[in-house]
Amino acid sequence: MGRGRAKAKQVKVARQLKYNGGGTDLDRLRAELGVVTDQQDAESEAAYAELGDRYSGEDDDDDEDQDNDGIR
Repeated sequence: MGRGRAKAKQVKVARQLKYNGGGTDLDRLRAELGVVTDQQDAESEAAYAELGDRYSGEDDDDDEDQDNDGIR
């Protein structure tokens, strides 16, 4: 006995969660999940492009010789 009141409260809370979905802060949820916005995505792409330009260079021919490890 005594479970009726607890169960009724659980049902009430469950209904509130199900039908009152307007309280979700979507910006906070995005930040918590780590979702990247278009502006942040463009900034990170620019940073990667800069790094790619910096580290890609004329030594690409040397890498091909080292990848084979002398086996042909």
